[in-house]
Amino acid sequence: MKYTDIAIIGGGLAGSTAAVMLGRAGVPAVLVDPHRAYPPDFRIEKLGGHEQIARLQSTGLADAVLRRATHDGVNWIARYGVLLDKPPSLQFGIMYDDLVNTIRAEIPDQVETIVAKAASISASADRQRITLSNGERISARLAVIANGLNVGLRHALGIERKIVSRCHSVSIGFDLVPLGRAAFPFPALTYFSERPADRIPYITLFPIGSRMRANLFVYREADDPWLRELRRAPVETLNAALPRLKRLTGAFGVAGEIKIRPADLQVNSGYRRPGIVLVGDAFRTTCPVTGTGSDKVFTDVERLCNVHIPAWLATEGMDEAKMAAFYDDPVKTACDAWSEAKAYNFRKVSIDNGLHWRAQRLARFSMWFAKGQKRRLGNAFRRPRGLTARQAHPAE
Repeated sequence: MKYTDIAIIGGGLAGSTAAVMLGRAGVPAVLVDPHRAYPPDFRIEKLGGHEQIARLQSTGLADAVLRRATHDGVNWIARYGVLLDKPPSLQFGIMYDDLVNTIRAEIPDQVETIVAKAASISASADRQRITLSNGERISARLAVIANGLNVGLRHALGIERKIVSRCHSVSIGFDLVPLGRAAFPFPALTYFSERPADRIPYITLFPIGSRMRANLFVYREADDPWLRELRRAPVETLNAALPRLKRLTGAFGVAGEIKIRPADLQVNSGYRRPGIVLVGDAFRTTCPVTGTGSDKVFTDVERLCNVHIPAWLATEGMDEAKMAAFYDDPVKTACDAWSEAKAYNFRKVSIDNGLHWRAQRLARFSMWFAKGQKRRLGNAFRRPRGLTARQAHPAE
């Protein structure tokens, strides 16, 4: 039997981040994951925005992660083939496996990583006993369940998963390449749907290294023939759905594999139990369209590792009341509620044809256009005498 304070089950974004934070704080911990190096996986491919980067910074991992990511600097905003604005951007592109493996490289040596699966767990208010697929056993004061969508362990504990919105959205990832020229004219581009009937909220183009990565989001069923057609003829299908996109991109091709991932919105019941705590997607899933998945992960792990685990370890036992302090943490619950509301709101504002949502769309794009006009006027007034707009502001 291996004894430790914290056993972390799952070494994706949540589990690996927790392992780093606990190890740096000197808390005895063991990380259990079936992969020595995290394999390619189509999940988060971009971090961005002041709030999200601030949440990453709260984990102490921002420097390591952002050094490996590609910062675009400026993100063009467009719809109907019309450029609305070119705001400064705090977006960083990084493939999910690179993100997780970069974080894993920061795990201190005193945190042991065991390459195996957690086969079973026996939970109590004292110690948690975990049996691994390789026959090893772990006794821990607390088990952190961070194994994402794998439900077997949770079901064995009596935790039930409920799908509250099946196939809420579908994420599609691929590389876009310019045809007939060396590069696209923009550092990054977010292009919004031209028609609600196409069921596309937006496509975002952003660099990862020398590649221009595309993340396309749609509100369709997982077996929709449109998705099969996109795989078969991606350029033609994109041009039919977003006919004026090429005014900004020029002629383009699609390179490499097209990844498609449907996303259900899922919640759990019966998770308030002694000795175990669920974080990230293991607790509650998010809609990738909103980009809030990493916000929830970083918030969960920061609150757990910086606030609750140190307090729990200071006294005996791991009863249900201690776990409740994490689940009821006001910072965590606010982030969860914000992410959930955004998932439903974004879908409505993208595809609902009700009067309210049509007005919301109009207001949204009018606001971006006004911001763009204000930015262009400001740049014109700041332009040194004798210089053209291109000479004064080459990034634009």
